[in-house]
Amino acid sequence: MKYVVLVGDGMADYPLEELGNKTPLQVAHTPNMDFIASNGKNGIVRTVPSGMIPGSDVASLSILGYDPRKYYPGRGPLEAASMGVSLHKGEVAFRCNLVTVKDGVLVDYSAGHISSEEARILIEYLDEKLDGGAHFYPGVSYRHLLVLKGYEDVTCVLPHEVVGYSVEEHLPKGRGAEILRRLMRESIHFLDGHKVNVERRRRGKNPANMIWPWGQGRSPNMPPFEEKFGLRGSVIAAVDVIKGIGRCIGLRVIEVPGATGYLDTNYEGKADYALRSLADRNFCFVHVEAPDEAGHSGDVRAKIKAIENFDEKVVGRVLKGLKKYEEYRIMVLPDHPTPIPVRTHTSDEVPFAIYSPNETADDVKAFDELSARRGSLGAIEGKELMRLFIKGEVV
Repeated sequence: MKYVVLVGDGMADYPLEELGNKTPLQVAHTPNMDFIASNGKNGIVRTVPSGMIPGSDVASLSILGYDPRKYYPGRGPLEAASMGVSLHKGEVAFRCNLVTVKDGVLVDYSAGHISSEEARILIEYLDEKLDGGAHFYPGVSYRHLLVLKGYEDVTCVLPHEVVGYSVEEHLPKGRGAEILRRLMRESIHFLDGHKVNVERRRRGKNPANMIWPWGQGRSPNMPPFEEKFGLRGSVIAAVDVIKGIGRCIGLRVIEVPGATGYLDTNYEGKADYALRSLADRNFCFVHVEAPDEAGHSGDVRAKIKAIENFDEKVVGRVLKGLKKYEEYRIMVLPDHPTPIPVRTHTSDEVPFAIYSPNETADDVKAFDELSARRGSLGAIEGKELMRLFIKGEVV
Protein backbone atom coordinates (compact mmCIF):
# COMPACT_ATOMS: atom_id res chain seq x y z
CA MET A 1 0.00 0.00 0.00
CA LYS A 2 1.23 3.49 -0.90
CA TYR A 3 0.16 6.53 1.12
CA VAL A 4 0.30 10.16 -0.05
CA VAL A 5 -0.76 13.28 1.87
CA LEU A 6 -1.17 16.49 -0.14
CA VAL A 7 -1.38 19.72 1.86
CA GLY A 8 -2.46 23.01 0.28
CA ASP A 9 -1.25 25.45 2.92
CA GLY A 10 -3.95 27.88 4.03
CA MET A 11 -6.50 26.84 1.38
CA ALA A 12 -9.46 27.05 3.76
CA ASP A 13 -11.18 30.41 4.08
CA TYR A 14 -14.40 32.23 5.00
CA PRO A 15 -17.36 32.96 2.71
CA LEU A 16 -16.57 36.19 0.87
CA GLU A 17 -19.09 38.75 -0.30
CA GLU A 18 -17.20 39.34 -3.57
CA LEU A 19 -17.54 35.60 -4.31
CA GLY A 20 -21.28 35.50 -3.69
CA ASN A 21 -20.76 34.41 -0.07
CA LYS A 22 -18.71 31.42 -1.17
CA THR A 23 -15.15 30.52 -0.17
CA PRO A 24 -12.22 30.43 -2.62
CA LEU A 25 -12.32 26.62 -2.40
CA GLN A 26 -15.99 26.60 -3.42
CA VAL A 27 -15.37 28.93 -6.36
CA ALA A 28 -12.11 27.45 -7.63
CA HIS A 29 -12.16 24.83 -10.39
CA THR A 30 -10.87 21.75 -8.53
CA PRO A 31 -11.93 18.59 -10.40
CA ASN A 32 -9.21 16.44 -8.82
CA MET A 33 -9.90 17.34 -5.20
CA ASP A 34 -13.61 16.99 -5.99
CA PHE A 35 -12.89 13.51 -7.37
CA ILE A 36 -11.18 12.51 -4.13
CA ALA A 37 -14.07 13.92 -2.10
CA SER A 38 -16.84 12.40 -4.21
CA ASN A 39 -15.18 8.98 -4.47
CA GLY A 40 -13.78 8.85 -0.97
CA LYS A 41 -14.62 9.71 2.61
CA ASN A 42 -14.69 13.18 4.12
CA GLY A 43 -14.59 15.01 7.41
CA ILE A 44 -13.30 18.06 9.23
CA VAL A 45 -10.24 18.22 11.46
CA ARG A 46 -8.93 20.66 14.05
CA THR A 47 -5.21 20.74 13.35
CA VAL A 48 -4.41 23.47 15.89
CA PRO A 49 -5.14 22.64 19.55
CA SER A 50 -6.97 25.31 21.53
CA GLY A 51 -4.64 28.00 22.81
CA MET A 52 -1.76 27.23 20.43
CA ILE A 53 -0.57 29.59 17.69
CA PRO A 54 -2.10 28.47 14.36
CA GLY A 55 1.08 28.02 12.36
CA SER A 56 1.97 25.49 9.69
CA ASP A 57 4.44 23.93 12.14
CA VAL A 58 1.79 23.13 14.77
CA ALA A 59 -0.75 22.09 12.13
CA SER A 60 1.68 19.85 10.23
CA LEU A 61 2.77 18.10 13.41
CA SER A 62 -0.91 17.32 14.05
CA ILE A 63 -1.46 16.04 10.53
CA LEU A 64 1.59 13.79 10.81
CA GLY A 65 0.23 12.26 14.01
CA TYR A 66 2.26 14.12 16.64
CA ASP A 67 0.35 15.90 19.41
CA PRO A 68 1.71 19.48 19.33
CA ARG A 69 0.97 19.92 23.03
CA LYS A 70 3.54 17.20 23.71
CA TYR A 71 6.06 17.55 20.88
CA TYR A 72 6.03 21.13 19.57
CA PRO A 73 9.46 22.70 20.31
CA GLY A 74 8.86 26.09 18.68
CA ARG A 75 9.35 27.05 15.06
CA GLY A 76 12.99 28.02 15.29
CA PRO A 77 14.34 24.57 16.27
CA LEU A 78 12.42 22.92 13.43
CA GLU A 79 13.92 25.32 10.91
CA ALA A 80 17.35 24.75 12.46
CA ALA A 81 16.92 21.00 11.92
CA SER A 82 16.03 21.63 8.28
CA MET A 83 19.13 23.77 7.78
CA GLY A 84 21.43 21.28 9.50
CA VAL A 85 22.16 23.67 12.37
CA SER A 86 22.82 21.77 15.61
CA LEU A 87 21.74 23.47 18.81
CA HIS A 88 24.13 23.10 21.72
CA LYS A 89 23.28 23.11 25.40
CA GLY A 90 21.55 26.33 26.40
CA GLU A 91 21.07 27.53 22.81
CA VAL A 92 17.70 28.69 21.55
CA ALA A 93 16.76 29.00 17.88
CA PHE A 94 14.49 31.76 16.57
CA ARG A 95 12.85 31.98 13.16
CA CYS A 96 14.12 35.30 11.84
CA ASN A 97 12.18 37.18 9.16
CA LEU A 98 13.60 39.95 7.04
CA VAL A 99 10.84 42.58 7.10
CA THR A 100 10.13 46.07 5.78
CA VAL A 101 9.68 48.91 8.26
CA LYS A 102 8.65 52.43 7.27
CA ASP A 103 8.17 55.35 9.66
CA GLY A 104 8.10 52.97 12.61
CA VAL A 105 5.41 50.73 11.10
CA LEU A 106 5.90 47.14 9.88
CA VAL A 107 4.57 47.31 6.32
CA ASP A 108 5.72 43.95 4.88
CA TYR A 109 6.46 40.72 6.80
CA SER A 110 8.40 39.27 3.82
CA ALA A 111 10.32 42.30 2.50
CA GLY A 112 8.63 41.95 -0.86
CA HIS A 113 9.46 38.23 -0.93
CA ILE A 114 13.11 39.13 -1.25
CA SER A 115 15.19 36.68 -3.27
CA SER A 116 17.31 34.12 -1.44
CA GLU A 117 20.44 35.52 -3.08
CA GLU A 118 19.81 39.08 -1.84
CA ALA A 119 18.76 37.83 1.59
CA ARG A 120 21.91 35.73 2.00
CA ILE A 121 24.07 38.82 1.52
CA LEU A 122 22.12 40.73 4.18
CA ILE A 123 22.00 37.90 6.73
CA GLU A 124 25.71 37.16 6.40
CA TYR A 125 26.38 40.90 6.79
CA LEU A 126 24.36 40.97 10.02
CA ASP A 127 26.16 37.88 11.31
CA GLU A 128 29.40 39.81 10.88
CA LYS A 129 28.21 43.13 12.31
CA LEU A 130 25.87 42.30 15.20
CA ASP A 131 27.44 41.10 18.44
CA GLY A 132 25.91 39.91 21.71
CA GLY A 133 26.39 36.20 20.98
CA ALA A 134 23.95 36.27 18.06
CA HIS A 135 24.50 33.86 15.15
CA PHE A 136 22.53 34.29 11.93
CA TYR A 137 22.02 31.56 9.32
CA PRO A 138 20.61 32.34 5.85
CA GLY A 139 17.56 30.41 4.69
CA VAL A 140 15.09 30.88 1.82
CA SER A 141 13.71 34.27 0.75
CA TYR A 142 12.71 36.20 3.90
CA ARG A 143 12.91 33.14 6.23
CA HIS A 144 16.12 32.81 8.25
CA LEU A 145 17.51 31.60 11.58
CA LEU A 146 18.87 33.32 14.67
CA VAL A 147 20.56 31.32 17.44
CA LEU A 148 21.21 32.77 20.90
CA LYS A 149 22.22 31.40 24.27
CA GLY A 150 19.12 31.38 26.50
CA TYR A 151 16.11 33.69 25.96
CA GLU A 152 13.57 30.87 25.72
CA ASP A 153 11.14 32.71 28.03
CA VAL A 154 10.89 35.75 25.77
CA THR A 155 7.48 36.44 24.23
CA CYS A 156 7.60 37.33 20.53
CA VAL A 157 4.78 38.36 18.20
CA LEU A 158 4.40 36.79 14.75
CA PRO A 159 5.32 39.36 12.08
CA HIS A 160 2.25 38.43 10.03
CA GLU A 161 0.14 39.84 12.86
CA VAL A 162 1.97 43.16 13.09
CA VAL A 163 1.61 44.36 9.47
CA GLY A 164 0.23 47.90 9.56
CA TYR A 165 1.07 48.39 13.24
CA SER A 166 3.77 50.13 15.27
CA VAL A 167 7.00 48.17 15.65
CA GLU A 168 7.80 49.62 19.08
CA GLU A 169 4.48 48.44 20.49
CA HIS A 170 5.10 44.83 19.39
CA LEU A 171 8.75 44.23 20.28
CA PRO A 172 9.71 41.10 22.32
CA LYS A 173 8.87 41.08 26.01
CA GLY A 174 10.03 39.06 29.01
CA ARG A 175 13.28 38.09 30.67
CA GLY A 176 16.20 38.79 28.34
CA ALA A 177 14.03 40.55 25.76
CA GLU A 178 16.20 43.66 25.87
CA ILE A 179 18.89 41.79 23.89
CA LEU A 180 16.46 40.90 21.13
CA ARG A 181 15.06 44.43 21.05
CA ARG A 182 18.58 45.79 20.72
CA LEU A 183 19.40 43.41 17.86
CA MET A 184 16.21 44.40 16.05
CA ARG A 185 16.88 48.13 16.40
CA GLU A 186 20.52 47.78 15.41
CA SER A 187 19.57 45.72 12.37
CA ILE A 188 17.82 48.79 10.93
CA HIS A 189 21.08 50.75 11.19
CA PHE A 190 23.01 48.13 9.24
CA LEU A 191 20.36 47.08 6.73
CA ASP A 192 18.51 50.23 5.70
CA GLY A 193 21.35 51.76 3.71
CA HIS A 194 22.91 48.49 2.50
CA LYS A 195 23.54 48.42 -1.25
CA VAL A 196 21.12 45.50 -1.64
CA ASN A 197 18.31 47.65 -0.26
CA VAL A 198 19.42 50.74 -2.18
CA GLU A 199 19.05 48.69 -5.36
CA ARG A 200 15.71 47.23 -4.25
CA ARG A 201 14.30 50.72 -3.68
CA ARG A 202 15.61 51.82 -7.07
CA ARG A 203 13.61 48.99 -8.64
CA GLY A 204 10.49 49.93 -6.67
CA LYS A 205 10.73 46.97 -4.29
CA ASN A 206 10.39 46.91 -0.52
CA PRO A 207 13.72 46.95 1.32
CA ALA A 208 14.61 44.24 3.83
CA ASN A 209 15.58 46.77 6.48
CA MET A 210 14.90 44.99 9.79
CA ILE A 211 14.97 41.53 11.39
CA TRP A 212 11.97 40.06 13.21
CA PRO A 213 12.74 37.06 15.47
CA TRP A 214 9.97 34.76 16.72
CA GLY A 215 9.04 31.09 17.26
CA GLN A 216 11.90 30.30 19.63
CA GLY A 217 12.70 26.95 21.25
CA ARG A 218 15.27 24.25 21.97
CA SER A 219 16.10 21.01 20.14
CA PRO A 220 13.06 18.71 19.75
CA ASN A 221 12.82 15.05 20.68
CA MET A 222 10.22 13.08 18.70
CA PRO A 223 9.77 9.35 18.01
CA PRO A 224 10.44 8.31 14.39
CA PHE A 225 7.48 8.20 12.02
CA GLU A 226 8.40 4.65 11.00
CA GLU A 227 8.31 3.57 14.63
CA LYS A 228 4.85 5.10 15.15
CA PHE A 229 3.19 3.98 11.92
CA GLY A 230 5.38 1.29 10.34
CA LEU A 231 5.99 3.30 7.16
CA ARG A 232 9.19 4.60 5.55
CA GLY A 233 8.46 7.99 4.13
CA SER A 234 9.55 11.23 2.52
CA VAL A 235 8.61 14.89 2.81
CA ILE A 236 8.51 17.46 0.02
CA ALA A 237 8.24 21.17 0.87
CA ALA A 238 9.83 24.49 0.03
CA VAL A 239 9.66 25.92 3.54
CA ASP A 240 12.28 25.03 6.11
CA VAL A 241 9.90 24.35 8.99
CA ILE A 242 8.17 21.48 7.17
CA LYS A 243 11.49 20.00 6.09
CA GLY A 244 12.68 20.37 9.67
CA ILE A 245 9.72 18.40 11.00
CA GLY A 246 10.45 15.72 8.41
CA ARG A 247 14.09 15.42 9.52
CA CYS A 248 13.12 15.32 13.19
CA ILE A 249 10.79 12.34 12.65
CA GLY A 250 13.03 10.45 10.24
CA LEU A 251 11.39 11.22 6.92
CA ARG A 252 13.68 11.65 3.92
CA VAL A 253 13.68 15.30 2.83
CA ILE A 254 13.50 15.65 -0.95
CA GLU A 255 14.66 18.89 -2.55
CA VAL A 256 12.73 19.90 -5.67
CA PRO A 257 14.36 22.34 -8.12
CA GLY A 258 12.24 25.46 -8.52
CA ALA A 259 10.25 24.92 -5.32
CA THR A 260 10.04 28.49 -4.02
CA GLY A 261 7.38 28.46 -1.30
CA TYR A 262 5.56 31.13 -3.28
CA LEU A 263 2.98 31.46 -6.07
CA ASP A 264 5.56 30.62 -8.74
CA THR A 265 6.61 27.32 -7.18
CA ASN A 266 7.33 24.20 -9.22
CA TYR A 267 4.00 22.43 -8.67
CA GLU A 268 4.63 19.71 -11.26
CA GLY A 269 8.10 19.01 -9.87
CA LYS A 270 6.68 18.40 -6.40
CA ALA A 271 4.20 15.89 -7.82
CA ASP A 272 6.81 14.12 -9.93
CA TYR A 273 9.34 13.85 -7.11
CA ALA A 274 6.64 12.55 -4.79
CA LEU A 275 5.76 9.77 -7.22
CA ARG A 276 9.43 8.87 -7.70
CA SER A 277 9.89 8.63 -3.94
CA LEU A 278 7.30 5.86 -3.78
CA ALA A 279 9.61 3.54 -5.70
CA ASP A 280 11.45 2.72 -2.46
CA ARG A 281 9.19 4.31 0.18
CA ASN A 282 5.53 3.80 0.99
CA PHE A 283 4.61 7.23 2.37
CA CYS A 284 5.03 10.80 1.08
CA PHE A 285 3.94 14.11 2.60
CA VAL A 286 3.74 16.99 0.10
CA HIS A 287 3.30 20.59 1.26
CA VAL A 288 2.51 23.52 -1.09
CA GLU A 289 2.77 27.02 0.38
CA ALA A 290 1.22 29.08 -2.44
CA PRO A 291 -2.43 29.43 -1.26
CA ASP A 292 -1.19 30.59 2.15
CA GLU A 293 0.94 33.34 0.61
CA ALA A 294 -2.05 34.61 -1.35
CA GLY A 295 -4.14 34.59 1.83
CA HIS A 296 -1.53 36.66 3.67
CA SER A 297 -1.57 39.14 0.79
CA GLY A 298 -5.38 39.39 0.88
CA ASP A 299 -5.46 38.60 -2.85
CA VAL A 300 -8.56 36.51 -3.48
CA ARG A 301 -7.90 36.00 -7.20
CA ALA A 302 -4.33 34.86 -6.53
CA LYS A 303 -5.62 32.46 -3.89
CA ILE A 304 -8.15 30.93 -6.27
CA LYS A 305 -5.43 30.56 -8.90
CA ALA A 306 -3.05 28.96 -6.39
CA ILE A 307 -5.75 26.48 -5.35
CA GLU A 308 -6.43 25.63 -8.99
CA ASN A 309 -2.72 25.16 -9.68
CA PHE A 310 -2.44 22.89 -6.65
CA ASP A 311 -5.42 20.86 -7.85
CA GLU A 312 -4.30 20.52 -11.46
CA LYS A 313 -0.54 20.31 -11.19
CA VAL A 314 -0.12 18.46 -7.89
CA VAL A 315 -3.30 16.58 -6.98
CA GLY A 316 -4.21 15.60 -10.55
CA ARG A 317 -0.67 14.62 -11.44
CA VAL A 318 -0.27 12.49 -8.30
CA LEU A 319 -3.65 10.81 -8.82
CA LYS A 320 -2.67 9.86 -12.35
CA GLY A 321 0.72 8.51 -11.24
CA LEU A 322 -0.77 6.41 -8.43
CA LYS A 323 -2.85 4.37 -10.87
CA LYS A 324 0.14 2.09 -11.47
CA TYR A 325 -0.30 0.71 -7.95
CA GLU A 326 -2.98 -1.82 -7.06
CA GLU A 327 -3.36 -0.37 -3.59
CA TYR A 328 -2.93 3.22 -2.53
CA ARG A 329 -4.54 5.82 -0.34
CA ILE A 330 -4.42 9.59 -0.84
CA MET A 331 -5.50 12.40 1.47
CA VAL A 332 -5.90 16.08 0.62
CA LEU A 333 -6.42 18.97 3.04
CA PRO A 334 -5.29 22.44 4.11
CA ASP A 335 -3.13 22.63 7.21
CA HIS A 336 -5.08 25.61 8.57
CA PRO A 337 -7.18 28.46 7.13
CA THR A 338 -5.54 31.69 5.99
CA PRO A 339 -8.69 33.74 5.38
CA ILE A 340 -8.60 36.68 2.99
CA PRO A 341 -10.42 39.05 5.41
CA VAL A 342 -7.87 38.62 8.23
CA ARG A 343 -4.72 37.88 6.18
CA THR A 344 -3.33 35.56 8.84
CA HIS A 345 -3.74 32.01 10.10
CA THR A 346 -6.74 30.96 12.16
CA SER A 347 -7.50 27.88 14.27
CA ASP A 348 -10.75 26.95 12.52
CA GLU A 349 -11.36 23.35 11.50
CA VAL A 350 -10.40 22.42 7.94
CA PRO A 351 -11.84 19.91 5.46
CA PHE A 352 -10.09 16.66 4.61
CA ALA A 353 -10.83 13.91 2.10
CA ILE A 354 -9.38 10.38 1.87
CA TYR A 355 -9.62 8.23 -1.25
CA SER A 356 -8.64 4.65 -2.02
CA PRO A 357 -9.90 2.85 -5.14
CA ASN A 358 -10.80 -0.22 -3.08
CA GLU A 359 -12.96 1.54 -0.50
CA THR A 360 -16.54 2.82 -0.47
CA ALA A 361 -17.44 6.50 -0.66
CA ASP A 362 -19.74 8.68 1.41
CA ASP A 363 -22.29 11.18 0.06
CA VAL A 364 -20.05 14.25 -0.26
CA LYS A 365 -19.69 15.52 -3.84
CA ALA A 366 -17.16 18.38 -3.61
CA PHE A 367 -14.07 19.35 -1.65
CA ASP A 368 -14.74 22.47 0.39
CA GLU A 369 -15.29 23.69 3.93
CA LEU A 370 -19.08 23.24 3.94
CA SER A 371 -19.36 19.95 2.06
CA ALA A 372 -16.84 18.23 4.32
CA ARG A 373 -19.09 18.77 7.34
CA ARG A 374 -21.52 16.25 5.84
CA GLY A 375 -18.81 13.60 5.52
CA SER A 376 -18.94 10.19 7.14
CA LEU A 377 -15.68 10.71 9.08
CA GLY A 378 -17.16 13.52 11.16
CA ALA A 379 -15.04 15.94 13.19
CA ILE A 380 -11.74 14.74 14.66
CA GLU A 381 -8.68 16.12 16.37
CA GLY A 382 -5.54 16.61 14.29
CA LYS A 383 -3.38 14.20 16.29
CA GLU A 384 -5.82 11.40 15.35
CA LEU A 385 -5.81 12.07 11.61
CA MET A 386 -2.73 10.09 10.55
CA ARG A 387 -3.84 6.97 12.38
CA LEU A 388 -7.23 7.29 10.71
CA PHE A 389 -5.56 7.72 7.31
CA ILE A 390 -3.14 4.80 7.67
CA LYS A 391 -4.95 2.36 9.91
CA GLY A 392 -8.57 3.42 9.48
CA GLU A 393 -9.02 3.97 13.20
CA VAL A 394 -9.11 6.74 15.77
CA VAL A 395 -7.74 6.17 19.25
